[in-house]
Amino acid sequence: MFRTLLLASALLATAVCAAPAAELPPAIAQRGTIVAAIVPNYPPLDLRDPASGQLTGFDVELGNAIAAKLGLKMQWQETSFEQMLAAVKTGRVDIILSGMSDLKSREDTADFVDYLQSGSQMFTQASRAKEFATAEALCGKSVGASRRTALVNDVKAFSDKNCVAAGKPAITVVGTEGSADARTQLRQGRIDAAMQGGETLPYIMKQEPNTYAPVGEPVRFTQMGIAVGKDNAKLRDAIASAARGLMADGTYARLAKKWDLEPSMVKEISINAGD
Repeated sequence: MFRTLLLASALLATAVCAAPAAELPPAIAQRGTIVAAIVPNYPPLDLRDPASGQLTGFDVELGNAIAAKLGLKMQWQETSFEQMLAAVKTGRVDIILSGMSDLKSREDTADFVDYLQSGSQMFTQASRAKEFATAEALCGKSVGASRRTALVNDVKAFSDKNCVAAGKPAITVVGTEGSADARTQLRQGRIDAAMQGGETLPYIMKQEPNTYAPVGEPVRFTQMGIAVGKDNAKLRDAIASAARGLMADGTYARLAKKWDLEPSMVKEISINAGD
């Protein structure tokens, strides 16, 4: 009788563990992996550990946890930011998990499982913090932001509303080759301030103490999502279900705390909630 109960318990546990995988696309369930595009240049979401050279960050740990929840492994594939959406559209990768903003313009290509929020935050050198006590103090100054993102539009929109409309000089928007380049130009004094996702600043400020200071509040919030091909609803829904499970069991909050991302946490996992 005892052996029968043990066998029944084992079979039940196996069935429970296998249930999520049964909802996956057959090809992915058979392969046993999810291929995820990543660009490891956006700490603390995506980076290489300076000591080991291994991929790490919030996205990497969350992605590995999602895959494990589904009885799979995550296979990370490095690519360029410009190639990511094309890669998921053509099936070269299954998903994008690399701090990508969920924008309506991108939802024509992919569905997004939204898991964080990003605030477009301006910042300056710590030595000039008093000079720019408010974001409006940047009117007539130069602000750099990655031209690969919507941040350059956010800077211009802020300038139009808070500088030009108020009769003040416009902000000069400087498109850069990424957030790291913007910070380099800021340190060199080539620009007065920069803008990047506010979720990255606590990490950067820890790595480079007494170097940067936020200016004002984020000017806009966007959803960040895991991008899945439009023809892959089963995978999208399985990933959303796994992410919700990680939120329920506390893994999501634990990882957010580990990577200083608690202000960027969302209350619920949503699909295509970007604007």
